[in-house]
Amino acid sequence: MAQRRADRTGGTDGAGTAHPAHATQTVALAGDSLSDPLPLPCGQVLPNRLMKAALSEGLGDSTHGPGIRLERLYTRWGTGGFGLVITGNVMVDRAHLGEPGNVVVDSRTDLDALTRWAKSAQDGGTPIWMQINHPGRQANPLASRSKPVAPSAIAPNIPGIPVPRELTHAEIEDIIDRFARVAHIAETAGFNGVQIHGAHGYLVSQFLSPLANQREDQWGGDTERRMRFVLEIVRRIRSAVSPGFAVGIKLNSADFQRGGFTEDESRLVAQRLASEGIDLIEISGGSYESPAMMGRPKVASTSTQAREAYFLEYARTVRSVTAGVPLAVTGGFRTFSGMSEAVRSGDCDVVGIGRPAAVIPEAAEALLQQRSERLNSPRVTLGLPRQFAGGPLKAFDGALDLQWHTDQLHRLGAGADTDPSRAKWRTAVTMVQRNGFDAFRSRRSSAPDSSTKDKTLRKFKFERAVGRYIANPAVRVLSSLGLRTSFATELETIGRKSGQTRRVPVSAAFDETGAWVISQHGKRSGWGLNITANPTVRIRQGNRWRTGIAEFRPEDDVTARARTFGPQAISSITAAGFQALQSTPISVRISFTDS
Repeated sequence: MAQRRADRTGGTDGAGTAHPAHATQTVALAGDSLSDPLPLPCGQVLPNRLMKAALSEGLGDSTHGPGIRLERLYTRWGTGGFGLVITGNVMVDRAHLGEPGNVVVDSRTDLDALTRWAKSAQDGGTPIWMQINHPGRQANPLASRSKPVAPSAIAPNIPGIPVPRELTHAEIEDIIDRFARVAHIAETAGFNGVQIHGAHGYLVSQFLSPLANQREDQWGGDTERRMRFVLEIVRRIRSAVSPGFAVGIKLNSADFQRGGFTEDESRLVAQRLASEGIDLIEISGGSYESPAMMGRPKVASTSTQAREAYFLEYARTVRSVTAGVPLAVTGGFRTFSGMSEAVRSGDCDVVGIGRPAAVIPEAAEALLQQRSERLNSPRVTLGLPRQFAGGPLKAFDGALDLQWHTDQLHRLGAGADTDPSRAKWRTAVTMVQRNGFDAFRSRRSSAPDSSTKDKTLRKFKFERAVGRYIANPAVRVLSSLGLRTSFATELETIGRKSGQTRRVPVSAAFDETGAWVISQHGKRSGWGLNITANPTVRIRQGNRWRTGIAEFRPEDDVTARARTFGPQAISSITAAGFQALQSTPISVRISFTDS
C-alpha cells in the first residue's frame, strides 16, 4: 500500500469531520477494497472509496439558496453508503449562473439553510463537500443577469452564448477572493470541504485552455501563467479555512479540442496543485463544446474499455507527479468488479459515481453490501437517424441524457422515488423549458469557419433537422393530446411550385380579427416563400379552420410577440428558441377574411 506523511495535523470522525491528531499521521493512497477508509492530507478520513460525484441539481429556490428539496435529496444520498458526497456546482457570483436553479453562496445566503443542507448528508454518516464554480463564458443567458466574462473575449461554440467580456486584473482578483469567501462560508455552515470545479469548460478551465485564454499578461500565455488563476484560488482558500477543512479539485485530463488544454499540460497542473495542499484530485475531461464527460470518448484502448472508466488510463500517468495526493476518477464505472480493480490496482483511490446515483441513490450501499454487481443507469437517446446522429443534434442527445437524470433528482427532491421508466419526451419538454433551445445546436470546435457559405448551409440544414425531427413531431404529439391552442396549431399555405396545400405546425396568438404567427426563418422558410407568392392562408383555431391574408411585419418585436403565445412556460420556450437558433424570425399578421 502506497503511503505518505500528512503535512498538516488533524483527524476525523466517521463523517469526515476533522479533529486533532498527531502531525505524523500517514495517508494511504491505495487499498485492496472499496470499503477501506481513505485518510486525506488534511487529516479527514473518508469512510470508503465510493464518491457521489457532483451532479447539477437545479434545485435552488427563488433566491438561489438551498431549500427543503436539496435537503430531501441529500438525505437520500447521505444514507446511500457513500464515502463522500459532492454537491452540484454552487456559484460564487449570483450575476453569473451556469443554469437556472443553481445555488449561489455569498453574503446574502441563509447560513442556517446551508447548515441544514450539510447536515442532511452528514446525519447519514457521510461527509459532504461543496463544489464551487464560476461559469465564465459558459454562463446561461436565460439565468444570468450580466454579460458573460472570460479570460479573453472569445466566444465558445455553444448555442445561444454571446461573446464574453474580457476580465480586468481587478475582476480576476475579485473572483479569486469570491472562491475563498465561499469556502469560508461553507466551512462555517458545517460542510467538510469544497471542490473547485476546474473542468468542463467553466472559468477555471477557461484560464487553463490556450483556446479560451489568449491573454498576454500574468494571467495568460504559457502554461505557467495560465495555471496561475487556479493556483491562486487554492492558496486563498487555504488561507481562509482551517487546516482540517478539505480542499479538492475537479480537473480536466484534456479538453479534447485541437490546440486546447492537453494531457501533458494537465499533468503539469496536477503536479503543481499537489504541492499547494490539495486533498483530492478528481479526473474528468472535455467541455460543453467537446463534451467527453457526456459519454465515452471516441477513441479508447481495450484496457480502458475493460476497466470501464473513461479517464482511468490518464489517472495512472498522473500518479507519479502528484506527490501522493489521492486521485478520484469519475465516468463510466458501472460494475463492482470494475471499481474494485481500479482501486486494488492503485490506478485511483476513489471511484466517482455520477448518473447511476441519480437513479439509485443507495448505489454505494448496494455495491458494498454486494446486493448488486452492476449499476443499471439507462442511456437515454432520441434514436436519431444516422445522418444526424453524429451531427449538430448529437449535443442535444447527450444533453437529453443528462437532463433525464436531473429529472430523477427533482423527483427525489420532491420526496418521491426515482422513475427509471420516465418517458424521454417528457424530459425533452422539461429541458427546453429550463434552458431554452441551447442544447439543440452544435457544440463543436470554436475555430472560425473558413466559408460563410458553408456555415450558412450547415445552419440551414440544422434548423431544418430541428423542425423535422423535434419541433414538428412535438407539436403533433401535443395536438394528439388535445392541446389545440396557440402553441400547437397548424398553418396551411399553397405551394408556390406545386400549387398543392402545405400544412406546417406553428405557434400563434389569436384575437378577434386575426392571428399573429412567427416565421422562425423569416422569408426564407418554405411557408414564408409560399405566402410571399400567395398570401391567402388557412389557420386552425381550436377545431375550426379560418381563412385569411398573411402579411410579413418585420417592424414587430418578435421576442415580445412570442411571449404572448399562451402559457408562460410555452412562450418562454418559443422566445428562447429564436435567440438560441440565431435565425431571422419575422412576425406575420394573418387578417381573417371569413365571417
